[in-house]
Parts: sequence; structure tokens; C-alpha cells
Amino acid sequence: MMETIQHMVIFDLIHAVESPLTDKFLKDGLTILSQIPGVKNFQVYNQISPKNDFTYGFSMNFDHAADFESYNSHPAHVSFVQDRWMKEVARFQEIDFKSLIVR
Repeated sequence: MMETIQHMVIFDLIHAVESPLTDKFLKDGLTILSQIPGVKNFQVYNQISPKNDFTYGFSMNFDHAADFESYNSHPAHVSFVQDRWMKEVARFQEIDFKSLIVR
């Protein structure tokens, strides 16, 4: 049985909502992070629920825990976090789910 992991992070940026810097951060995140081996179905989201006050989200799936661990230590991910995330993200919440029931 595959142990699918869904990794999500919801966040706010230091940039204005519709600024070119925001657009660049979101597009760069998609381009850089989705190319890391093991990443599946990378998505970029804009929050629409009044029940949550974060503005953006990244979501991706991994087929195995080892793929997720490899992603976390991959040089492209580490570099993105150090060079972009730590400087441009105002706050965030990370959510990681392992599938329990598979159809």
C-alpha cells in the first residue's frame, strides 16, 4: 500500500497582495519546488475562506515518506527556504498528512 503524504503550507508574504514581488515569489516557488524529485501535484493557492486569515498556500503530494524526507533536504528546497522563504514570508503554518484510507 502506498503511504501518500500531502504537504501543505499556508502563509502570508511581506509583499503587497497583488505586487510583482508576490507574483514572482509564487511563480518561483512553483518552478523551483515542483522540479524536485518525488514532488507530485504541486499547487499554488489563494485563500478564500473567511475562517482562515492566511493568504496563500503551497500543496504537494509524495508517494512515500522517503520522498518527503528527500524533498526536505534537497539542495533546491534548502536554498529556496534560506534565500526566499526566510526573507519574504511573514508567517506560516505547515500541515502534513499521511493518508489513512485509500480508495
